[in-house]
Amino acid sequence: MSKPKLILGNWKMNGGLSANQALLDEIKTGLGAVRCRAGVCVPAPYLAQVQLLLAGTPIALGAQDVSIHAAGAYTGEVSATMLRDFGVRYCIVGHSERRQYHRESEVDVALKAKQALACGITPIVCVGETLAQREAGDTEAVVKRQLAAVIHENGHCISEIVVAYEPVWAIGTGRTATPEQAQEVHAVLRAQIKAATAHHERVSILYGGSMNAANAEQLLSQPDVDGGLIGGAALKAADFLTILRAASR
Repeated sequence: MSKPKLILGNWKMNGGLSANQALLDEIKTGLGAVRCRAGVCVPAPYLAQVQLLLAGTPIALGAQDVSIHAAGAYTGEVSATMLRDFGVRYCIVGHSERRQYHRESEVDVALKAKQALACGITPIVCVGETLAQREAGDTEAVVKRQLAAVIHENGHCISEIVVAYEPVWAIGTGRTATPEQAQEVHAVLRAQIKAATAHHERVSILYGGSMNAANAEQLLSQPDVDGGLIGGAALKAADFLTILRAASR
């Protein structure tokens, strides 16, 4: 039997105390017979609030970033042990926005994944190509290089990660990879993981480029798409619930 799909919301830099409660109350009310795995990755200031709001529900708590350092004089950083104190189950590492705006290198991403794994937190390792890279025919080389850095640093622990393929050209643009395009890259990543660990079946590969209520079912029907990393649609309860139901079929 295949593992349940995994749907994670990435709130990015959005939210507020009252808005968070309203959103999660509505999601909790509508969960019903959802059978997939689910979680929300929230800004660090809201971890405590969301931990309480999710208590007793099947929705896991996730963070959006983690420091490469365990502790020390790194003002403004948040360590994996701090995240663990709040019951964080997942942590996004290497999101394209972090790579682009904060100049995070492939080594940085691999070290962040290592910190998360050391604290029992599942890193959501994001990989993906820009439009220029896709048009140059470099998609496969780019995503394999990004994932290889994480595999190299984390060795046998690699079976404990989740991978999210997020074509940069499809994030927040309204453009989405076709199901066939997504499946093609997911199959490449699956083969790379299979070569790296005997426990490759544990690794879920999520699609993370503008998955929404309208296209989720078609994307999730692909054989190597194990779930989704959801951006804008995760901020709308009705849309997020629609995606959760699509992943439960």
